[in-house]
Amino acid sequence: MTRPEARILLADDHAVVRHGLRMVLDAQPDLSVVLEAGDGIEAVRVALRQEVDLAILDITMPRMTGLHAARELRRLRTQVRILMLSMHDNERFLYEALKVGACGYVVKVAADRELVDACRAAMRGERFLYAGAMTPLIEDFLSRGQDQPSADDPLTHREQQVVKLVAEGYSSKEIAAALVISEKTVERHRANILEKLEIPGRVELTRYAVRRGLIEP
Repeated sequence: MTRPEARILLADDHAVVRHGLRMVLDAQPDLSVVLEAGDGIEAVRVALRQEVDLAILDITMPRMTGLHAARELRRLRTQVRILMLSMHDNERFLYEALKVGACGYVVKVAADRELVDACRAAMRGERFLYAGAMTPLIEDFLSRGQDQPSADDPLTHREQQVVKLVAEGYSSKEIAAALVISEKTVERHRANILEKLEIPGRVELTRYAVRRGLIEP
């Protein structure tokens, strides 16, 4: 019996990567890439304009990470299933992906072999984890089946978004436009961030963003 075609949003900031992955997915009779995006903000924006069944999000993207985009999509498009895509076989990223409700995590070096299976598992409502992913941390998370606040990060989801954009060199005006908030709110977030992290300015914020995986070094 033929599977119904899954409508897919593919988000990665490298056009060549998107093209290659799209060829792999569109070659399948039950998978179809209907939307593409080059960063997390664009991914959320296009997903609100057109219905999709599955979003494949690169974790490390400019303006808004795939993890932040996943959180927004889970809030705004609750029916959309999510797969995270990453260059990194990284326990921390996998843990964060599961926390935001992703169905699976695919490492890019194995995407040509695993992405199709991951998509089909997600559409069946199953989790897909790459080989070797079942570390004690992940096993504990799955056994609990619930989220818990991160004790080592005092920042809110919105504050992390602001940190990322500051570290990428955006002005308060540009950040306000990207996040659809006022400049005054951006400045308030910045002040709260510096106070919470007990750091003096942008250089230290950038270091924090690198450590947390919000931007690449």
